[in-house]
Amino acid sequence: MKWQLLMAFLGYLGFMIWFGWWVSRNSKGGDDFLLGGRNLPFFLTLGTTVATMVGTGSSMGAVGFAYLNGWAGMIYGLGGACGILLLAKLFAPVREHQFMTMSEEVSYYVGAHPLVKNTIAVFIFVASIGWLGAHILGGGMYLAWLTGLSPFSAKLIIALGFSIYVVIGGYVAVVWTDSIQALILFVGFFLMAGVALYEIGGLAEMASAQPAVNQSFLSLDKIGYVHGLSLFFAVLIGVLVAPSFRQRIYSGKHVKSIRQSFYLSGGLYLVFAIVPAIIGMVAYALNPALENSAFSFPYMAFELLPFGLAALVIIAGLSATISSASSDAIAAVSVLIRDLYSLVFKRMPHAKDVVMLSRIGLVMTIGIALLLALLTNDVIGYITNMIATLMSGLCVCVLFGHFWPRFNWQGAITALVVSLCVSLAIILMPNWLAYWSNPIIPATLASAALAAIVTLLTPVQTCTSAQALAILQAQREEMQHD
Repeated sequence: MKWQLLMAFLGYLGFMIWFGWWVSRNSKGGDDFLLGGRNLPFFLTLGTTVATMVGTGSSMGAVGFAYLNGWAGMIYGLGGACGILLLAKLFAPVREHQFMTMSEEVSYYVGAHPLVKNTIAVFIFVASIGWLGAHILGGGMYLAWLTGLSPFSAKLIIALGFSIYVVIGGYVAVVWTDSIQALILFVGFFLMAGVALYEIGGLAEMASAQPAVNQSFLSLDKIGYVHGLSLFFAVLIGVLVAPSFRQRIYSGKHVKSIRQSFYLSGGLYLVFAIVPAIIGMVAYALNPALENSAFSFPYMAFELLPFGLAALVIIAGLSATISSASSDAIAAVSVLIRDLYSLVFKRMPHAKDVVMLSRIGLVMTIGIALLLALLTNDVIGYITNMIATLMSGLCVCVLFGHFWPRFNWQGAITALVVSLCVSLAIILMPNWLAYWSNPIIPATLASAALAAIVTLLTPVQTCTSAQALAILQAQREEMQHD
């Protein structure tokens, strides 16, 4: 049965590669390759947003977390839904500024300062590689367990699976394949949850089989209020400032369609939040002695479903990994081509070279992420610590920049440096890490406090918003014309 599942998954990947090529075959220039021509309709923005949200941690990772901690498995979905709804409300209008990357957006808030743009670009590129590594790691771990492949081979197949269609088709291939995968993963996960509830005899039977501490609100008696809040904010901030979601804004057809797709995505994700929790809790009720809770999702699939449906559900779970990985890959290469290329070569790439350079950048970026994924096996710890280390300062920059006109480049650099230092300090101190679970709350609070103090102690920026926008537009035009 293992080889049959592997063949089914390879066939699925083959279809995704062909489909990615087919839908992107008419794409021409760099703007098409990196942003889909900035003309994505509502249904594609919705499909790719939903698929990107249901990633490795929020699907299979949440199932394993719910196996151990009951209703706490819903925290992933609640945090993600709040993140995307806030993003729709607060930041959808930045579509009108024609940004290509998040580093452009943040630098715009502080007078298009080059130090901020370049520093943010490095942060985002490293963060995107981190996300990519997490997806390859999570998907590879499941594929290895399911098929008997070595962890190395499984991670390699996952990385090659999404990299081929992304390298061939760029952003257009990503959003179309994401939309197909969103449909598959929703069908698969809801099917699994429905069968699980039927098998156990309903929600009451499922809940009664849980340890007493897991039956409290979101199992906060089990995991603790501080740990619950830390996980919630890690997921929320991860969505609010993730480069891949920002790219959905920059590439959307107009503000209205972006808002509508994000609001609907948030609503769907709120409904979805209960699904991994149900699957994990039923898995515990059926077998409270699983050797590894991380594999409770595939255990349930093969325990309750005939092979054909089990394969569909497993492919749905792996789709969550692949769709999110492809989005992070294209976000990373956008920063690489738009920002880091000019940092290194002191000029923007010629328009005729953008697609070729993007493809080279994708291969390099995914290769680095694969190397990282080969060096670790802790998916959830990897994701939450990486978010706190790289994203908390970025979150402060985005929120201060958006709401506080006084915010300047000195404050932005302070926010990034402080969040990095506080996060690393907590990760390196076992007692602190045990208390907080991950560094997101102290890193964000410290970053915001010191960024505000430094901003107030340093001169007001003299560059207006209109001047900053003109500077960024002139830089983009260098890439669009030889």
